[in-house]
Amino acid sequence: MVEPIRRNNVHNKLSPEAHRRLEAAVLEIFSNSDFHKANIRAVAKQAGVSFSTIYSYYGSKEGLLFAFVDIWLGKLTDRITDHLQGIEDLKEKLRKVFWLQLDYYERNPGLGRILFMTLPMKTWMADETFRQPKMINLFLDALRQGQAQGVLNPNVRAGVLLDFILGMVQRSFFMWISRGQKESLAGQANILFEMLWRAISNPEN
Repeated sequence: MVEPIRRNNVHNKLSPEAHRRLEAAVLEIFSNSDFHKANIRAVAKQAGVSFSTIYSYYGSKEGLLFAFVDIWLGKLTDRITDHLQGIEDLKEKLRKVFWLQLDYYERNPGLGRILFMTLPMKTWMADETFRQPKMINLFLDALRQGQAQGVLNPNVRAGVLLDFILGMVQRSFFMWISRGQKESLAGQANILFEMLWRAISNPEN
């Protein structure tokens, strides 16, 4: 498991301005470069933060990247939590979650490129930040609720239903980039969600 040095405390050590520059540099370099070619020295030069400072806090380029990925996904989780307040209908709740993901990656295409295109999945899976327990449990709780109510397919694990949803998000983003981002990614959310809903709904209903 990749375990960068003092990663949990680094943002309290760096000045807000240095942190902002570092975040921008990480986003640009890792979203536009092959993961194996990107390195801490390039980030340090662009951010104006010394190599030794970055290395002492993060320990490796993996630790550096994953620390910011964790922050960015945390913002998405918080946004989802806020938007779900007051929505009781399960279908509309899942529709909102699906739209929020597409909208977030449309607004933050650099993050989408990192997660879905440039970051080796095996490398990220070895790090603790891959689990994203707050976000995943939020999804799974809603899906299990739907299964318990007989609304969603009860014949598979809730995790399989989640795989359908997240797989659609990933493929939609990938093809959106491939086709030149000519249309709004989130603009097709309702059509895609209706397809997803038919796939995860209880087949006996």
